[in-house]
Amino acid sequence: MSAAAIDAQDGWTAPSAQQRLTLLRDTRTVAIVGASPNPNRASYFVAMYLRANSSYRLFFVNPMVDEILGEPSYPSLAALPQTPDVVDVFRRREELGEVTDAAIERGCRVLWFQLGLADAACAARATEHGLSVVMDRCLKIEHARFKGGLHLAGFDTGVISSRREPLLG
Repeated sequence: MSAAAIDAQDGWTAPSAQQRLTLLRDTRTVAIVGASPNPNRASYFVAMYLRANSSYRLFFVNPMVDEILGEPSYPSLAALPQTPDVVDVFRRREELGEVTDAAIERGCRVLWFQLGLADAACAARATEHGLSVVMDRCLKIEHARFKGGLHLAGFDTGVISSRREPLLG
């Protein structure tokens, strides 16, 4: 089920563009749950982008590997050395409930389900515990959109334009 369908059906309200911008501006730390050391995986691409284009401190959560991009990989959210602001989720739909519960227990501020991931029960549970929930959106795309470097194909073209200053620094 898409986030739009959940929004209309289950009372969960998707954050507006302004609310997503505020979430990203207030973020200092991001845990990428389901991070992969494989350069062909979306989580790797997102991690590379965030390392190069943001000041966020990244934590990688993958119990199957010891490190990703030269940084330690942790087996769970509970094992992280600090509580991340945002939990960016790259997991199968059937694992979203477990990740949601871990984010609630850890006291994270934002639960972010990547493109193609949405779950009404998880959104409701997280929202009840005070988390902001973004579903079916890519954190990299949203960051790039607000930073002013998003091309229609999803990458920075490097073209200089007369547009106003980016919303994200």
